[in-house]
Amino acid sequence: MPCTTRWWATKDTADDPTVRRLEELAAEIVGKEASVFCVSGTLANLLGVMCHTIHGDEIICEDESHIFWYESAGLALLPAVQPFLMTGDRFRALDPEHVKAALKPLSSGPSRRLLCLENTHNRAGGTVMPVETMKRLYDVAHAGGLKVHLDGARVFNAAHALGVPVTDITRHCDSLMFCLSKGLSAPMGSMLCGSKEFIDQARKFRKAVGGGLRQSGVVAAAGIVALETMVSRLPEDHKTAQVLAEGLAEIPGIDIDLESVQTNIVAYDVSGTGMDAATYVKKLAAKGVKCTSHTQTRIRMVTHKDVTQADAKQALMIVRQVIEESR
Repeated sequence: MPCTTRWWATKDTADDPTVRRLEELAAEIVGKEASVFCVSGTLANLLGVMCHTIHGDEIICEDESHIFWYESAGLALLPAVQPFLMTGDRFRALDPEHVKAALKPLSSGPSRRLLCLENTHNRAGGTVMPVETMKRLYDVAHAGGLKVHLDGARVFNAAHALGVPVTDITRHCDSLMFCLSKGLSAPMGSMLCGSKEFIDQARKFRKAVGGGLRQSGVVAAAGIVALETMVSRLPEDHKTAQVLAEGLAEIPGIDIDLESVQTNIVAYDVSGTGMDAATYVKKLAAKGVKCTSHTQTRIRMVTHKDVTQADAKQALMIVRQVIEESR
């Protein structure tokens, strides 16, 4: 008797009216047919790759991308795809002509079915990919038979920085993920958006990997508040990041590229202070300032609704103290 696979209908997030409202709202805001609530951005990215690929495929992504660095090798674990890494420009945006050249088929190589983009770019310090670049990458990918998935964890930050509606960005991808937490300040959750057919498949995969959440209305309600009230205030975070970045630039031993501070992430190098990143992070934490390290010398700070410009100035004072004490 032939073996068949059948997806059985089960009670899940789609049965909750608050979740349905959130999913409809999210899809409408980014200009897609449908969306599905996910407990994290990592899960949403994973489902996106699973829906666009088959085992043994290759996906193109920038070599500093979040999906490659910070998602626990999920690409190898479940979709079982191989990343084809390409180096972006100064702000980590891929060159469409380089991507076009990479699409040349290899007789013995894997099939390339997906291009993954990131806007804003985390490891680049929250830099923004211009709409025109996204359009060219989207056109190149489609001409080569590839779909495009956008890791848009902070896509609303990107829209504000570019001064465009978010749909000007999202129209140049087949699917996208964005976070309800981070700048939008909900307690948890991310949305995966795309066509209805794509989202129907994503729901099945989400259930299969244990990502279903029946008791989701309470967090979905917070997601609705985030989308309705928090998007418009994101420029405040960008201004606070600028205050922080400009202050850091004046501190001896800190190396920061102010042109890279385009949204709410501030990334800089502390090798000139005589401390490595781990020591610097530990000493700041002891004085109440939280930050993380990207490399042995590179630091990342992020602003959000609970960080005011006064807080940024207080943090700068503490940074100066820590550096002076270390010397």
